[in-house]
Formats: sequence, structure tokens, C-alpha cells
Amino acid sequence: MRRITATALSLAATTALCLTATGCDTVTEKAGDIVSTATAAVASAAEEKMNEVKDGVKATGDVKAGPTSTDGDRTVAEITAANPKDAAADYTVMVTFRDADGNFLDSVVLNIDGVEPGQSKTGTARSNRTLSGEPTAEIAQALRH
Repeated sequence: MRRITATALSLAATTALCLTATGCDTVTEKAGDIVSTATAAVASAAEEKMNEVKDGVKATGDVKAGPTSTDGDRTVAEITAANPKDAAADYTVMVTFRDADGNFLDSVVLNIDGVEPGQSKTGTARSNRTLSGEPTAEIAQALRH
């Protein structure tokens, strides 16, 4: 699935670049549609990953996203899961990256495993592609299992 998503994003970016260079509004709109479709595919893949979790309990309140930074050509954010329960738990977290206007840029799923009772543990959410501007990270969904 990751290869399909990466290929779709690469194709969309290349097509957008090539078509935008022609200066034709219709072609530019088509390129925008391709990019939108690729972005929607990334979001759908993240949703599918979350749906694979069995016996998960909604735990969005247990998880916080830190500020974003860059690591090479990707945007990253430290994600912290705090386990308020009396047994160790694993967390599956969907992190959404948004631009300054709140527009969706990317979505990733990460696991933070083995969080001991009353303790916190961190993981790093890493964007699937290069994001421009100053994106923020937010917790879209979190499951404790």
C-alpha cells in the first residue's frame, strides 16, 4: 500500500509540474484534481490502517502531538501517549498534518507499544512526503489496545 501511495503522489506531483508549465487553466485544474486524488488516497490508507486494530478503545485524550520540525525532507512530530490505566497498553495513532490555513496535507499512522500503567512513551510521526510551509500535527484518532 505504501508503494502505491508513494507512486500516486509522485505521479501527481510530476503531472502537476508538467501541466502547470503549459499555462492552461483547464490543464492546471486537472493537475489539482490529480493531487487531490492522491492526497485522498493517503488519508484513505491511514483510515484502513486504523480499521485493522481489533478491540481498540478510543483514547484520543491519552495522546498529544508536539510541534513539528523537519528531518531531511520530511516533516516530523513527537507523539506522546500517556497510559492512565492499570495495565500496559499499546497505542495506534493517526496523525494529520495541516497547513497554516487548516488544510489537510498528509496523514500517517504510528504505533506506540508497551506503555506501562501511569507512564508515558513517545513515538515519531513522519510525513509520507515533503510538506511545504509550517505544517502542524494533530491527533486525528487514537486507539488503546
